[in-house]
Amino acid sequence: MYLTTSEIDTERVALTAYDLWKSYGNRTVVSGVSFTLNPGEILGLLGPNGAGKTTTVGMLYGAVVPSRGFVQLGQYQVHSQGQKVRFSMGIVTQEDNLDPDFTVFENLVVFAHHYRITGKSARKRAGELLERVGLQDYAQRRIDELSGGLKRRLVLARALINHPQVVFLDEPTTGLDPDARQDFWKLVIHLKNQGCGVLLTTHYMDEAQRLCDRLILLQQGKVIDEGTPDQLIERTVGKELVEIEGISEDILQQLATQYGTWYRTFGSNYLIALPIDNPQALWKELNTIPSVSLSRRSTNLEDVFLRLTGTSLD
Repeated sequence: MYLTTSEIDTERVALTAYDLWKSYGNRTVVSGVSFTLNPGEILGLLGPNGAGKTTTVGMLYGAVVPSRGFVQLGQYQVHSQGQKVRFSMGIVTQEDNLDPDFTVFENLVVFAHHYRITGKSARKRAGELLERVGLQDYAQRRIDELSGGLKRRLVLARALINHPQVVFLDEPTTGLDPDARQDFWKLVIHLKNQGCGVLLTTHYMDEAQRLCDRLILLQQGKVIDEGTPDQLIERTVGKELVEIEGISEDILQQLATQYGTWYRTFGSNYLIALPIDNPQALWKELNTIPSVSLSRRSTNLEDVFLRLTGTSLD
């Protein structure tokens, strides 16, 4: 079920976005986005709905033409040398868009023709990939006989038909059950380990924290922060939070000022961060204040989004 070294070209190149902008009329949806996706790296592009993720990803693989800036894969520019670049990219979209008229095996063989892989070579490649993603026993099944998790594996296999340098995963595990998500994660990690660059968009914070080496946070088309998951969490929200209900906001504001920390609303409750250098002092004082409920927990990526954007990714 894992990818082998022979499947992936050993000479790897980076994908770089240079000052990407995209406007539709007077409406700007992406503003000055720049970053590099390195070989053997999983880079997460995260943001709430309307943040510009889909447009940015579209510019990265050539489906959307930037209003300004450009994207480069190795020595080639994506939009001016698209045919050469296309042969080095694999794309897993949110929709499966598999052909229901073909079997699992035939879906791969037919798709291989887009990359000038035909005949015996196409059949060999299809067989190799079905084995890699654990679908060899489903080769002659129709698409409507597959579960959601099996379909996602097939879409990933299809994206790898051309030995890509870079793979784009757009919400790849949406709608999958926990076991199917775990299986898909293993495939992605092994793809990374073979030196492929992977760009991931997801609404699942556990997925981003588990898979991504680095994260880029988008809001209103702009990069508002980037770093490893741990770096973003610690510098943005600290290490621990307290969820509290039934306390005056005036009191929380005074405590936040006194202890040099931050607080914000969280539904009908509040969150207040415990200072990294001395968390116990604030925790003890909070326990002396009458409240309906009080709980202490570790911070996570969802807290980062709540603080930076005022919204979650749900």
